[in-house]
Amino acid sequence: MGTVLLVRHGQASFGSDDYDCLSELGIEQSRLLGDWLSACGRTIDRAVVGGMKRHRQTAEACLSAMGLGACPLEIDAGFEEYDADEVVIRHRPEFADRQVLARLLAEHDNPRRAFQSIFSAAIDRWVGGEWDADYREPWSTFRTRCVAALRRLTDDPGPSRTVAVFTSGGPITAICQHLLGIPDRSIFELNWSIVNSSMTALRFSSRSSSEHPGRVTLSSFNVVAHLERMQNVRLITYR
Repeated sequence: MGTVLLVRHGQASFGSDDYDCLSELGIEQSRLLGDWLSACGRTIDRAVVGGMKRHRQTAEACLSAMGLGACPLEIDAGFEEYDADEVVIRHRPEFADRQVLARLLAEHDNPRRAFQSIFSAAIDRWVGGEWDADYREPWSTFRTRCVAALRRLTDDPGPSRTVAVFTSGGPITAICQHLLGIPDRSIFELNWSIVNSSMTALRFSSRSSSEHPGRVTLSSFNVVAHLERMQNVRLITYR
């Protein structure tokens, strides 16, 4: 049996010119994850990143805290996040001008909450399937891409091992839907709960033949023990 640890990236730089970059808090969250894994005696035999900057930064901070800074990072674009900008713009075309969205959010007492309301409606449109032709990567295509990336890991024969995948909430959500059979209309209720730097663990047996294709099961979801033990609510973030 092997283990896949799906790690959501640390807090990104929401509201900045480059969202795809960890905030100082995101780096701290990632380092705390590595400290906790090391304290628990966990080992990582293979590290995979989705290719985004925030994925790599999370992996580097986590692995460095584990004393595994020299561990090579494999890139698999199958674990990259969906294009959130496109999802929002297809819902509200005026937001192609970033300043329009910035001005709208600035009018609210809680810009994050205002953005979440807009984003939730945009996601509902994307997942709904009625407007698939509007998107370069419809939800169903995105889900297939993420599940295929997981299969590349779990179908690879070899000894029992732990593979850490540093990715985003979207691929974690798509993989959990595949494993649990959650309906499309409900799946992003799961997504909104995924905490930055959390771990979702999968157990798998590798494919040995066409008659024995292997099996993947969900072992744990959205584990944040490394943050909770610090007893500091500021460490728990969702964007």
